[in-house]
Amino acid sequence: MQEKINTPRRRVLAAAGAAAAWAGMSTVARADSTEPAAQSNPQPVSDAKPLPDYAKWKDANSLIVHSANTIETQRGAVGSSVITPLNRLFIRNNVSPPPASITDNPDAWQINIEGVRKPHTFTLAQLKDMGLQALPMVLQCSGNGRAYFPHKPGGTQWTVGAAGCVIFTGVPIATLVEALGGVQDGMVYMTGTGGEEIPAGLDPNSVRVERSVPLEAMKDAILAWEVNGEPLPLAHGGPLRLIVPGYTGVNNVKYVKQLAFTKAQSPASIQQNSYRFSAVGEKGGPQHESIWEMPPKSWITSPSLPDTSLKAGPVVIGGVAMGGMDSPSKIEVSIDGGKSWQEARFVGPDLGKYAWRQFAFTADLKPGRYNLASRTTNAAGQTQPAERAENNRGYNNNSWQDHMVEITVTS
Repeated sequence: MQEKINTPRRRVLAAAGAAAAWAGMSTVARADSTEPAAQSNPQPVSDAKPLPDYAKWKDANSLIVHSANTIETQRGAVGSSVITPLNRLFIRNNVSPPPASITDNPDAWQINIEGVRKPHTFTLAQLKDMGLQALPMVLQCSGNGRAYFPHKPGGTQWTVGAAGCVIFTGVPIATLVEALGGVQDGMVYMTGTGGEEIPAGLDPNSVRVERSVPLEAMKDAILAWEVNGEPLPLAHGGPLRLIVPGYTGVNNVKYVKQLAFTKAQSPASIQQNSYRFSAVGEKGGPQHESIWEMPPKSWITSPSLPDTSLKAGPVVIGGVAMGGMDSPSKIEVSIDGGKSWQEARFVGPDLGKYAWRQFAFTADLKPGRYNLASRTTNAAGQTQPAERAENNRGYNNNSWQDHMVEITVTS
């Protein structure tokens, strides 16, 4: 039965895999849903938690390393050019990445297309001759904002930095499907399968990264081999990644090796049990809504740190706003914790409905303490709420109240 889309990652193994991941071993990593909150590192990168080998090229000073597979962008490090620099973009892997050698000859990577009238296997080189589309979009982990849930869900304690706005480039899936005779009758879902290695002796469905999304998501989806004008790196799913704009990060399957159109959702645990919108204290299962579409959301990036001290006078308050499945159409800022709101202005280019917009608001602040907040409304009329939608795993937190920044203004 087709499920309702949730509009408002990750049980794999809870074993010694995380420690091995730091050593660069190809093994199953500690998953988000089983990583205790106490193991998260709320501070910037340090000698205790350095960048893992596959991400050494990242800008360490802009990041927070929670674990080898969970790396967050600091609130003020997204930059001011709409597009998030790749060396500052967050990382979230459900299991340890495949060997780096898979990106040595990316054009040789193969993907099977199933559930169409003429199933076919393509190399990446062949895909490049099928079509081309550049897709600006917000990439955001389902658990972004988890740290603000009062029941402290297990897993990475993301604040705002498990998100970025990037440009993926690849072939439209609709183009591929048309070339292969269309989707077979009766198919309800589009299912992507990742190419991570599954250790011998494990039930593949307990580990495999395989996600199903509603068939209509195919309309704007692409198979991407490039991001921000560069070949897709291993850290972000290279050599080939399924990109489903408007949907949370887990649905954008990395190292994608099969794309199938199916009558039922994947039997993998990451689909059946993880990423489900269940009540606090209740484990997720097929009876709960799946975490698919992202809701509208915004947050302030400058001033960026709690308890920031500023001099009295004009202060430019800036941030980012995303509309989820529709363009952000309005942005408001409050300096008094949401008691009153004033409309801010979007700055920079509009890159389409799936990208975020940066915004700015100038306030003349007198000495005192201020709670700065932002809220956005998208083109469909959905406004970012004050309260989070409580759920067991801490998914899809778009509460403007949770994302406020407190500052002190001195004379």
